[in-house]
Amino acid sequence: MLFNSYEFIFVFLPVSFFIYFYLNHKRLTIASKGWLVFASLFFYSWWNIVYLPLILVSVLFNFSIAKAMEGFIESRKTFLSKNSLLKIGLLFNIGLLVYFKYMDFFISNINATLSSDIRLLYLALPLAISFFTLQQIAFLVDTYEGLAKEKNFLDYTVFVTFFPQLIAGPIVHHKEMMPQFGSIRNKVINYRNIVLGLFIFSIGLLKKVVIADTFAVWATNGFDVATTLNLLEAWVTSLAYTFQLYFDFSGYTDMAIGAALLFNIKLPINFNSPFKATGIIDFWQRWHITLTSFITAYIYTPLVRSFSKLSFNKAMIATFITFLIAGLWHGASWMFVIFGALHGIALVINNYWKKSKLKINKILAWLITFNFVNIAFIFFRAKEWDDAVKVLSGMIGLSGIKIHTILQSKLSFLEGYGVEFGIYDAVKLPVLEILWFVFGFALVLLFKNSIQIISNFQLNYKTVSLSAITFVLGFLSLNKVSEFLYFNF
Repeated sequence: MLFNSYEFIFVFLPVSFFIYFYLNHKRLTIASKGWLVFASLFFYSWWNIVYLPLILVSVLFNFSIAKAMEGFIESRKTFLSKNSLLKIGLLFNIGLLVYFKYMDFFISNINATLSSDIRLLYLALPLAISFFTLQQIAFLVDTYEGLAKEKNFLDYTVFVTFFPQLIAGPIVHHKEMMPQFGSIRNKVINYRNIVLGLFIFSIGLLKKVVIADTFAVWATNGFDVATTLNLLEAWVTSLAYTFQLYFDFSGYTDMAIGAALLFNIKLPINFNSPFKATGIIDFWQRWHITLTSFITAYIYTPLVRSFSKLSFNKAMIATFITFLIAGLWHGASWMFVIFGALHGIALVINNYWKKSKLKINKILAWLITFNFVNIAFIFFRAKEWDDAVKVLSGMIGLSGIKIHTILQSKLSFLEGYGVEFGIYDAVKLPVLEILWFVFGFALVLLFKNSIQIISNFQLNYKTVSLSAITFVLGFLSLNKVSEFLYFNF
């Protein structure tokens, strides 16, 4: 079920909300948790009920492994060592990802390398598998290290399946979520949280259906339809996708945070004005923050610990490997590997630059950072290498330079330098609609982000009115089915 759908906004969300708090009002705590699990699984199954058993098996298996590790800690009476139990749990979770997400990718690469003809499995990617798998990997590692402990299967199921964060995050941890579900104060309707939640949800809805879906048209035309792109068309294509991806995913996250607030649950912040970053280190501290925290704690840190004698150079090797893995996590494609490698290299360069203590002008630093991010996202979006080359070659003018005919009378002298005049057919971009890109830059650079809005929020007539206005604007744009980009990852 999509957040940006009539079914979710006008049926599922209000019904889930009222029944949950009605049961809590009647002090039927177990029933309220059971209802939340049922509602979340219904929400998940709406997409494709075929994969419901998969998430249920995953939840049951990981809970069993965690219980076995806790049993080892308490009595040391288990058939396997705690370390062995953790390895079994990790193997199970990574195995699920490899089988459903990467098996056809591996087979196709084997066929290409060895000229073999192994039949592809054509497996459909189960919705949310990347997110609920990472969440449970983190839980198992935290349990192993004594940082998490859960004895109640129903509580654990609530933790994994809570519908606002189930499909595409933010990636949450047991220690930050379960105290909130257990709090007595959170079982009572909080009107401030309702207004704030609806406000943040409405902002996310606007980001998705008004802004991201508008940029999506130009990005799709440039990447998937056009065969060649001139200089301006190529830049429009790359920037359109950069803005689409940000407003799509941050919009989803805002909607998740807003929906969770209705239930008095505070999800972690996932974005903090990432396009204001003045370095790649700074960027990854602002972009998809919960993923950055995960790969730092559960990939980078173990890699660093595996070195007998840690040095700065070895730490940089670990950084690069970590981002190769992070890139591949996004999908079974060499384009994602290239995306991860580019960011890994950039992070290494950024770290060496910081170590040298050389200073750089902030505006120049921002310009370099944003353009690098924009270029790297071309590989993130491209389906094949040729798609990326098409956009990149256009961006440096190798496919020609064309200026709109509206300016021909003023700039006709440029024709002598190989500049053409015409209509932008490839991305179908009227001149006035370029103002959308000015609007996009203004939003990401000048306006408050969700963190600032939440921290400074006050319940009054102004905020209630603004919540209503943003919701109506989003509602009026619900005129088509539009999936979130991170559903594909």
